[in-house]
Amino acid sequence: MSAKKTRDDKSKDSKSTDGKARTKPSSAAHYTSGGPRRVVITGMGTVNALGLDVPTTLEAFREGRCGITQLDFRDVDRLAIQIGGQIHDWQPENWFNRQQILLYDKFTQFTLLAAKEAVGQSGLQFSGELGLRSGVILGTAGGGLNTWDENYRVVYEEKKNRVHPFVVPKLMNNAAASHVSMEFELRGPAFTVATACASSNHAMGLAFQMVRSGAASVMLTGGSEAMLCFGGVKAWEGLRVMSRDACRPFSANRNGMVQGEGAGVFVFEDYEHARARGADILAEVVGFAMSSDAQDIVMPSAQGAERAITGAMKDAGLNPEDIGYINAHGTGTAANDKTECAAVAHAFGHHADRLMISSTKSMHGHVIGGTGAVELLACVMALREGVIAPTIGYEEPDPECALDVVPNEARETKVTAVLSNAFAFGGLNAVIALRQV
Repeated sequence: MSAKKTRDDKSKDSKSTDGKARTKPSSAAHYTSGGPRRVVITGMGTVNALGLDVPTTLEAFREGRCGITQLDFRDVDRLAIQIGGQIHDWQPENWFNRQQILLYDKFTQFTLLAAKEAVGQSGLQFSGELGLRSGVILGTAGGGLNTWDENYRVVYEEKKNRVHPFVVPKLMNNAAASHVSMEFELRGPAFTVATACASSNHAMGLAFQMVRSGAASVMLTGGSEAMLCFGGVKAWEGLRVMSRDACRPFSANRNGMVQGEGAGVFVFEDYEHARARGADILAEVVGFAMSSDAQDIVMPSAQGAERAITGAMKDAGLNPEDIGYINAHGTGTAANDKTECAAVAHAFGHHADRLMISSTKSMHGHVIGGTGAVELLACVMALREGVIAPTIGYEEPDPECALDVVPNEARETKVTAVLSNAFAFGGLNAVIALRQV
């Protein structure tokens, strides 16, 4: 059976990924009574170095499997950094026809596959009124960087004087959001957020606010990135924050971040709409907060991160003692890890000693603008399955990161509320709170 058939079958199946039968979608009722609407997650999809779907990725989280390998692409031998969370043997022809491949940069391809899985799990059909009240907000930092890289090479290295007429629509940051809206006939709000490494969390937070406010009934949201090409890695090398051997967040011997690639997409839905159609609700989105350090373009601020953390809890109506797990930004750089741990310790006080905090970047790499979306999968897993994804590669305790970082092995324990942190270059912070339903 071809890979394409496997994915297409999933999106058309009348059952959810856990085998439960779904009822047919109801019409797009617009619930106007009461105050702010509750917002729930009814579908998830992903493509990343750990797996090309959600079940495979969650299995890797449970096993503490590492998806960081030797990079394999044109001119990789010219790079000082040659490891990353790369999706190897990517064959777009398994999923898309020739005309689509000409139009879709790799970051768009990743997004569309993740979106199809998420919508397939949700059981939604965006016809009629529901399509008018549904939209898409996605995050990315580099957008069509593979397209930029290839066409710069063609023009400057090979001295060609013409490029393909689809280059501009292929590389633009909003390409993935636009193609998702067209794929599912989403005629409501549709746009892209670009806030470096916080892009996905900002996108998901804004989608949450739109559904909560009643501006939309359903939003597809998340993010994607495909920076693993010669130009993408060469640019990051210049920052001197990259590891040559492994991603070891919070470990005293860490030596930098490792890039990854992929996408994560979620269906955020009005709770009453989801309940009325008998949807399988995966988790509830209950809070979101943003802050700006307004301080330095690359060095993070503990105060800015703390304000986003406490703001998300306040927005959710949660106390520090309610939070059992935090999916950390946890890049594996000295500046980020120490700053984040200081922010968590100050925001949670005595409860910080009872918190679990882990970084799944140690497994799939830093997916830059798409990273928060891939990491939110671990938050849903913690709530649904009672499994906390580990921080792998942890070797030496760091007194400046003296928190329970769930080292090396997943942990089974019950949590009812979690946070997902994202802190970006430019001092841009975004934190999302989820709760068990």
